[in-house]
Amino acid sequence: MSKTYQIVLLSDATGETVTAAADAVASQFVEMPVEITMYPFVRSAARANSLIEGLGNVDLVIYTIVSTGITNLIEAASTKHGFKALSLLGPVMQAFEDLDGLQPTGQPGKQYKVDRDYLERVSAIDYAISHDDGLSAEYLRQADVILVGVSRTSKTPTCIYLAYQGIRAANVPLVPDQDVPESFTEALAAGVPAIGLIASPTRLSQVRQHRLKALGNPELIAYAETKDIQNELTAARLFFEKHGLPVIDVTRRSIEETAAAIRGILVEKKT
Repeated sequence: MSKTYQIVLLSDATGETVTAAADAVASQFVEMPVEITMYPFVRSAARANSLIEGLGNVDLVIYTIVSTGITNLIEAASTKHGFKALSLLGPVMQAFEDLDGLQPTGQPGKQYKVDRDYLERVSAIDYAISHDDGLSAEYLRQADVILVGVSRTSKTPTCIYLAYQGIRAANVPLVPDQDVPESFTEALAAGVPAIGLIASPTRLSQVRQHRLKALGNPELIAYAETKDIQNELTAARLFFEKHGLPVIDVTRRSIEETAAAIRGILVEKKT
């Protein structure tokens, strides 16, 4: 049997940064069996010592810790116990320091602060959750971007993900044989950017079939029928072209990738 590599993540805050980095790298090594264990809020030498002594047969420790005392302790334990230790933030912090010689504060969790940006993110999340599919003119004019698309093109989850990044995203569904409300064209006229979302008929059919089964409505055949979905997508493309909307195909994109593409479009519109 192949060895399962033990990877330990240590953070002096929530661990989101180091976890995201480790997961991103691990996804590139699909044939390598790994077990990743995360320990957040390592802010004292006593806790660090306790964790390190209890690690056992670990192969790699990746850490995002700003305290020099704790990082020195981890590096010393690396030499003593024979595991590899890697500071995720170290090279970046050194590069910042080299710019003009300033020293880092050494305070953990500084990125998690209640400031204006944080409050704007909270407001954007409330906006996305409280007004899903809301189509009033006032609501749409408050948006930073409007996502438009047929059913199951991930409009709602993308709006919520963007909200976590402080972007107020509204969503307008394209429903067969129904006109888009005037509030949408009013928002466009007011300068609110809109982006069209599409997906392949096959993908939409699969997602809609699962949705119907979950709702217990398998009799709504047209909703998941590929031919009918193709007609919806044709009408959607014509709608996007009519209003001059940029279009993102979400067929093979994750929510994160779709959100990144949306941010890119918004930046281009501002330049």
